[in-house]
Amino acid sequence: MRRGAGERGQPPAAAPAALAPPASPAPVAPGTLYVVATPIGTLGDLSPRAAGVLAQVALIVAEDTRRLRPLLTHFRIGTPTRSLHDHNESRVVPSLLAALKAGASIALVSDAGTPLVCDPGYRLVRACREATIPVRCVPGPSAITAALSVAGLPPHPFTFVGFLPPSPAARRRTLAAYGSLPHTLVLFLSPHRLGVELAACAEGLGPTREAVLLAELSKLHERAERGTLEALARGSSARTPRGEYTLVVAPPPAPAPRAVTGEEAARAVEAALATGLSPAEARRLVAQRLGLSRRELYALLHRPR
Repeated sequence: MRRGAGERGQPPAAAPAALAPPASPAPVAPGTLYVVATPIGTLGDLSPRAAGVLAQVALIVAEDTRRLRPLLTHFRIGTPTRSLHDHNESRVVPSLLAALKAGASIALVSDAGTPLVCDPGYRLVRACREATIPVRCVPGPSAITAALSVAGLPPHPFTFVGFLPPSPAARRRTLAAYGSLPHTLVLFLSPHRLGVELAACAEGLGPTREAVLLAELSKLHERAERGTLEALARGSSARTPRGEYTLVVAPPPAPAPRAVTGEEAARAVEAALATGLSPAEARRLVAQRLGLSRRELYALLHRPR
């Protein structure tokens, strides 16, 4: 996963001392693509299995090999690297497939976090699946799940929106498409457009929706601000942009239930009876559809009109 709170904009925080890969890691399988999650802020979050895989594969494919170098240096991993990004993916994938078919094992990583979420790599994974080349995951850090775990907002169902478009019109369309979903939303915000994007969220999703803005996830100075979208937008001028931000937005309030009239209930029961249901079955079905108990439905049907 590229970006997220604290995933870009500055090097990951280093652990106190360099660590070597596990002494006896499980061997990697030949001709296999490994999709490996890497730390989003603290190098010590790399799992022993991930370190072992990165040390053993024939090649590591990364969006930006320069950003990967501190991680490999820290863990004393000397595996060759190759860049894979939006501008070269269609050209590079065929040669990677050829290497995998010849028996080489390859690791796919992102700049930080779990690959393919807001990152290149989808074409490679899809091509491997279509060619029946084994693809294995090495799970680990993700800014999305990390943010959900500490936000204190309903964690499911949730929808990941990703980054908002830079164009104001496209941004409004995106927020309008997600605004009515009864889900918690997770967004990545750019530090350079933080105030503008928070204001757009307040306008497009609703100013009173509860939200948590997180920065520096997993780092020493991890921060979280909680408030309405309107309040978070107002406070943006006081923040010093640093790294990317993850915004978790609570679901919109549930609409107030509409009162059901006796006439509506009677018509619904008559329609159910017309399908061949018994009176008891019809009343049970209608009560369920109208969100009423059978006692409430009975009272409606027998209320003076």
